[in-house]
Amino acid sequence: MMLARAIVGSVLVCLGLVVFCISLIGVYRFRYVLNRMHASALCDTLGSLLVMLGLAILFWSVWVTLKLACILGFLWLTGPVATHRTTKVEVLTDEYVMEECEVE
Repeated sequence: MMLARAIVGSVLVCLGLVVFCISLIGVYRFRYVLNRMHASALCDTLGSLLVMLGLAILFWSVWVTLKLACILGFLWLTGPVATHRTTKVEVLTDEYVMEECEVE
């Protein structure tokens, strides 16, 4: 049972890190800042969920799981708000936003 828990927890943490790496590739590949924000914001929520879930399974303690759930809740509440505010500032301050976001 202990070995299965360690394997499942490690796999979830590794999957979370893979999601973060995919996000990093998306941030460097896209040219426009709004596309970069979108790629990073989506992958941050899934990556943090997988890492926190893997850590909760690895440590297998009620207090650790509660702390990780609080951290995850904080990240899920503040991440989208920060992304929204940052993109709102970009849209409001960029003079050429309509030309850069033009659909071809």
